[in-house]
Amino acid sequence: MIASMVHAPLASQAAAIRAGALSSEALVNAQLERIARHGEKLHAYTEVYADDARAAAQGLDQMARAGVFVGPLHGVTVAVKDLFEVQGKAISAGSRARPARMSLHTATVVDRLRAAGAIVIGKTHTVEFAFGGWGTNAVMGTPWNPWDQEIHRTPGGSSSGSAVALAAGLCSASVGTDTGGSVRIPAGLCGLVGLKTTRGLISRHGLIELCPTHDTVGPLTRTVRDSALMLDVLAGADSNDAVSLQAPVRSVQPQLERGVEGMRVWTLPEAERHDVDPDVLAAYDAAVQVLVSLGMQRVERALPQSCAESMRVAGSLMSAEGYASLGTLFEQEGLEFDPHVRRRILLGRDIDAAQYIHLLKLREQAKADMLQAMDGVEVCAFPTNAISAIPVSAVDELATPLSRFGRFVNLLDLCSLAVPAGFTREGMPVSLQIIGRPMDEPMALRVGHAFEQATDWHRAIPPGWD
Repeated sequence: MIASMVHAPLASQAAAIRAGALSSEALVNAQLERIARHGEKLHAYTEVYADDARAAAQGLDQMARAGVFVGPLHGVTVAVKDLFEVQGKAISAGSRARPARMSLHTATVVDRLRAAGAIVIGKTHTVEFAFGGWGTNAVMGTPWNPWDQEIHRTPGGSSSGSAVALAAGLCSASVGTDTGGSVRIPAGLCGLVGLKTTRGLISRHGLIELCPTHDTVGPLTRTVRDSALMLDVLAGADSNDAVSLQAPVRSVQPQLERGVEGMRVWTLPEAERHDVDPDVLAAYDAAVQVLVSLGMQRVERALPQSCAESMRVAGSLMSAEGYASLGTLFEQEGLEFDPHVRRRILLGRDIDAAQYIHLLKLREQAKADMLQAMDGVEVCAFPTNAISAIPVSAVDELATPLSRFGRFVNLLDLCSLAVPAGFTREGMPVSLQIIGRPMDEPMALRVGHAFEQATDWHRAIPPGWD
């Protein structure tokens, strides 16, 4: 029972605990045992809160035996990216340039997880200050993509440890951040569901930010239903976050079953198929056919011209805003930096106020153009990543193929969902990205759920780790 439940969806674990078929303590102990066996190689966690997790599980089990349940996540575990403050715990943001400090307060995201009954089992590795898509970290180490036991492959970033921990059964769900694909990229490379939320939908209070105009918080889960469950827990206005949106209160989960027949889906334009790995394209085309078989109407149209420079505009904004908050640190000599991240940050030094304002204007124009182009379609369906996981030794830190279909989503303030959609001939996961308008997460999740119910890709787990 425990062995199978380690890889079970979050909702199934929570339901088993509520029904008395599984105890939180047994689940936590099983996950901690896996961390003890595989943690050194997988390198997913910066810190594991073993004693805290066991104590919380025992307390939650006592409540469950009395028929009292804290919330929908009662007794399950969540790993959080090492960018979120947790009072009394160390935080480093993936960097050794300055000593890790102890947090004096707790991020709203963590508070909401705990209020729903979740156990925060530990902090996960990230690219230094979350600035990179490969998932590499030259100073603190790169997590190991669990889909290949022999070759150290890219986990995707920047929420690298969050994806690896979940894919390997070291937690029930995880939380990451997405500035240019940093939830969806690792979800796609590790065979998971990853949700990029609309900016402001989930509070960023207690988060070390990189690029405030792009930064978002989102869950990584095993299923779309789990993602909807996490969104229902995490979303909502927060007076501690000035960017937090006063969105209408809504429950996303009941909307998943409405089906997709008659909807229109904008598929990848022919001009964008260049330089996409053939195995990725084959899996993508098969995924589109599944959507069509479910009754969706395929729409083909070109991306707006203003979106053509989205990679450059988004990258420049990240560097400019990253330098504004971190430039003083990265200008110092003699500190231990990831050299690739330092280069990206210092690019922002050359972007003056006039250039920055121009970039913001370009962004607003591109946002308007994209919303107009989406008129008449419910969602877009593009690949999540143009390639699958490659050996870490083959990474070119100057190349950005993993951001190609993801970065513009942040630039244009859209929402997006990555869902498992197949495998390459080498056995590496391939992912489908479902993109929706701002605040239209229910629609993206609804389409993703329909696709998931028609396929079995989300059921696969990395072999050889048990």
